[in-house]
Amino acid sequence: MANASKSLQKLGTSVAGLIIILVILVAFNALIRTTRMRSDLTAERLYTLSDGSRQIIKDLNQPVTLKLFFNFSMAEIPPYLKEYARQVQDLLAEYATASKGTITVEVHDPKPDSDTEDWARKYGVPGQQMGMMGPSIYFGLVAVAGTQEAALPVIDPRANSLLEYNITRLIHRVLNPGKPVVGILSSLQVLGPPRNPFTRPGPDSKDAWLAFRELQQDYVLRELTPDVDRIDPDIRALVLVHPKNLTDTTLFAIDQFVLRGGHVLAFLDPLSVAEIESATDPNAMMMGPSSSSLGKLLDAWGVTFQPERVVADLAAATPVRGPNNEVEESPVWLSLTRAHINTEDILTAQLDSMNLPFAGSFQGNTTEQLTFTPLIQSSANAGTVSTMAARMGGSAIRREWREVGVTLPLAVRLSGTFQTAFPGGAPKPADTNSPAPAIAETLKEGRSTVILAGDVDMLYNRFCVQELEFFGQTAVQPINDNMIFLANAVEQVAGSEYLIGIRSRGQFARPFDRVIAIEQNARRDWQARENELQGRLEDTQRRLSEMQNRKDANQKFILSPEQKAAIEQFQQQEGRIKQELKQVRKNLRAEIDRLGRWVKILNIALLPALVSLAGVTYGITRRTRK
Repeated sequence: MANASKSLQKLGTSVAGLIIILVILVAFNALIRTTRMRSDLTAERLYTLSDGSRQIIKDLNQPVTLKLFFNFSMAEIPPYLKEYARQVQDLLAEYATASKGTITVEVHDPKPDSDTEDWARKYGVPGQQMGMMGPSIYFGLVAVAGTQEAALPVIDPRANSLLEYNITRLIHRVLNPGKPVVGILSSLQVLGPPRNPFTRPGPDSKDAWLAFRELQQDYVLRELTPDVDRIDPDIRALVLVHPKNLTDTTLFAIDQFVLRGGHVLAFLDPLSVAEIESATDPNAMMMGPSSSSLGKLLDAWGVTFQPERVVADLAAATPVRGPNNEVEESPVWLSLTRAHINTEDILTAQLDSMNLPFAGSFQGNTTEQLTFTPLIQSSANAGTVSTMAARMGGSAIRREWREVGVTLPLAVRLSGTFQTAFPGGAPKPADTNSPAPAIAETLKEGRSTVILAGDVDMLYNRFCVQELEFFGQTAVQPINDNMIFLANAVEQVAGSEYLIGIRSRGQFARPFDRVIAIEQNARRDWQARENELQGRLEDTQRRLSEMQNRKDANQKFILSPEQKAAIEQFQQQEGRIKQELKQVRKNLRAEIDRLGRWVKILNIALLPALVSLAGVTYGITRRTRK
């Protein structure tokens, strides 16, 4: 009786313990449900917004609605694309959460011939047709704020690293619909020659460079004279192209523009092909200096640029036609690939190729105040040669070239706190009779961003586009990503300062490496069998052709016993090899399914097994102590 009483007591204790645990779990779930706790456990923090995005969201002064258009209900859409759309939806939810109600997310499924499909088109989200006769897929994002609208027409999974940047830029654009003003200061006529007011405007071979004509679609480009002594306050960013022989007054104006928070994009060059080709007296150009620099501004920023040295990189040499009309590999005409590009930076993440003839390099280091970030660089097989040797080419380059053993930065970004290059204040004008520029206060330091590129010709038409004749019209086609570099850089320096700091996101796709390895091994095995079949097919066809050629003209259309035997033999071999191929595919599916079952078992059973093991261990330990 006592044993029965003890058993009932233990049972009651166990039941009470289970009830207590159940109550605790229910209470914990209720608490978690009412408490907003979020944690991003992905390896690359895919669902954590950058500080720049959070700051732009924090500064929102009116509600913004984000409308995601995607055909979730369409059966023909590939599963990977649907999964990516859900991940985009999750990221948009992060924006809504971070905004605390200022941002609202709407998801729309534009079914064929529906009002939603009409709205998608009106917003500027076009349908992308699947195949020749397939349905249209809509995958775009629209931001609406008051009466303003802005669209991201297509969300491309291949550009996933730019996803956060594109969404944040879309929000910033809908709240700032006006075109930013960008100042252009250049010794070259990048905006075209001054127009004669008495002549009709028309096409001109010396019109604005195409790269800058493209910029005019999104920005107001204001040309500044080389002797400018003050940068207008409404200018958001300043683009310098081959700045030569700038006076201290102009350098001081640029200096103060940077210190008050203005951003600068400067294209320097030790040797400009564009300048040589546009010169009215090429012989004078050959004798005089062709380099550009920013002089004491670079010194104040801790950056060195050698205006008389050209980068020569054997690993990036480009075939060019020499003076004797012979094609040779020129290491001073740089053809750059992704190996030379900083793919971790948002500005250059999507660039694949660039062409930089006669480029210069920068030297600098990150300090406590300024961050020095290389965006484009040479290989470690690079060196430098004089501008004279670069012009002569061939043996002159080979005589001078010495490998430096390190990569040479060809384009860099400086960000942080800049110090003035004029600690003594505004310089005196060269003309003593001219008054000093009116400046309310001389700034000594300030936060900003400056992007430096060591080549001007990358923006010159012949090095970034090619002209095509199409139905009597001249069209242009980009031949590399030079123009995209300019567009990205201007977008960063002319947009919000917080856009510059948004990082390049990692990849949402997390492939199963083991599954991929299994597929690759099976594919190799399958390919070997397929190659064997193809080889035997070709051998049989060759033998049949030889037999056919040995026949008389009257017997060409009659199969000989030898030909029949060869065909039957090949058909037997073909059937056997096809069976082997089927077995390879079957084994592939079986191995992947087996791996998938193990993953599911581990996911489902691992945690309960660990809890059970912990419980058993605790029970044994407690019993041992008694």
